Amino acid sequence: MTILITAGPTREAIDPVRFLTNKSSGKMGYAIAKTAAEQGHRVILISGPTHLNVPDKVDYIPVESTQEMHDTVEHWIKKADIAIFSAAVADYKPASISDQKIKKCNDTMTLELVQTPDILGSARKVFGYKGVLVGFAAETEHIETNARTKFNRKDCDLVIANDVSRKDIGFDVDENEILIISADNTEKPAKASKQHLSHLILKHALDLAASRKMD
Repeated sequence: MTILITAGPTREAIDPVRFLTNKSSGKMGYAIAKTAAEQGHRVILISGPTHLNVPDKVDYIPVESTQEMHDTVEHWIKKADIAIFSAAVADYKPASISDQKIKKCNDTMTLELVQTPDILGSARKVFGYKGVLVGFAAETEHIETNARTKFNRKDCDLVIANDVSRKDIGFDVDENEILIISADNTEKPAKASKQHLSHLILKHALDLAASRKMD
């Protein structure tokens, strides 16, 4: 099968030397890409900036901004049987980007932000994607409730949720504890390495894709 995976953070420029971003390391998405490639699937990995080594035998497409990731996903998504959106994209960006470095001249500075494109929300409604859609929900409270809301609002087949307020399973660590949200169930696997959990996430997605091909 062909599997599209987004991973890592995005960066939204403020001026030539500064940007807005988040703490995502990309480790979960890269783990899924590695597992999928090792299983013989074609993997299209669309990644924001990370310090990770790109897994072998994947089609790697680096991007920086949310708009770049949106446009790249739009180009590739209909080639995929499964789309896994694990990237932690910026929800807002500066309304304008300064051509020159902004100098420190006042005690305070106001930065106007505007929304970035909703990549996961665009998959069905804008891109017309019909394959298996897997979203991620990085939450700090009401984990299952917020993940279930995302599942319904964005027409996902699965949502993988975790509590990023916990230092032992949050950003830039090798272990995770997740909820796997599906239409009629919430599964809570034991805390494990991201590489181990990648096998579980991928199995759920592959099972859904296989069942649809049989229908």
